[in-house]
Amino acid sequence: MTSVSDIFAPVQDDLKHLTKNLKELVGARHPVLYAAAEYLFDGKRKSLRPAIVFLVSRATVSDHNITPRHLRLAEITEMIHTASLVHDDVIDVAELRRGLPTVNSEFGNRIAVLAGDFLFAQSSWYLANLDNLEVVKLLSKVITDFAEGEIRQNLTAFDTSFNLEDYLEKSFYKTASLIAGSAKAAGVLSGLPIAQTEQLYNFGKHFGIAFQIVDDILDFTSSAETLGKPVGSDLKQGNLTAPVLFAIAENPKLIDLIESELIEAEDLNLALSLVRESSGIQRSRDLAKDHAKLAQKSIEWLPASVHKQALFDLTDYILERLY
Repeated sequence: MTSVSDIFAPVQDDLKHLTKNLKELVGARHPVLYAAAEYLFDGKRKSLRPAIVFLVSRATVSDHNITPRHLRLAEITEMIHTASLVHDDVIDVAELRRGLPTVNSEFGNRIAVLAGDFLFAQSSWYLANLDNLEVVKLLSKVITDFAEGEIRQNLTAFDTSFNLEDYLEKSFYKTASLIAGSAKAAGVLSGLPIAQTEQLYNFGKHFGIAFQIVDDILDFTSSAETLGKPVGSDLKQGNLTAPVLFAIAENPKLIDLIESELIEAEDLNLALSLVRESSGIQRSRDLAKDHAKLAQKSIEWLPASVHKQALFDLTDYILERLY
């Protein structure tokens, strides 16, 4: 399997610069926040979202040399994403994320909430200073979408009337909105016409939905070591994802288990077995592939470059994670 490092090679220097800048932007005047920033931006993360911003930015300028505003957009994108993760972990009382202790488990809930708030505030300040109203609107909407997605997820926990359309909409709010908005914003800063920036938005939308579906499949097919969290965590919290929704249609027994809120350990184990025995995982794979194809189709018009190829390879990579 192609590695993420190989795919990100055309923007590796950009990503190194990003990590250094983020630590300085977030924590320069606040020792505690600087400690949290060092922990959050330690350079070991994959930095998927800013990498997409860099790749789109370099693919959409004639000489592939991006401007300081493109660089700042990538930093803002990572700040917004990280702030949402920090708040999600507090809400979910999560101790691990990708196998590493969460900010709330390392520094406590108070610092975690403040760190998340500060990241959102800082990102908003730097966003305003880009001095581009369309980009401000795009990224401001993303922050609203995060809140909408989290509220919906909490209000629909263990709700078996939740359907696939609801799931895709929630997946857009929680995952795809930021990728779509920041990809389009990169095109806006490159001076592209509206039709092309809309295509970049569609790329991010479908890429993000495919990415989320794959993550949700791995919750059933991967190991706790690979996931960095217990297998079946989403289902245990009542988060009904694509594999579950497809499985419910085949085996109504799942409805009773889910509506009982899986209080007993054997209930969760039985529910996981029923999902794995259904066609839900394969149908979810097919759904992820459909959205990945739509993502690639959305950027076929980009001029040939290593950056365009990396976007195609990245879309293939997220599907390769399934096998």
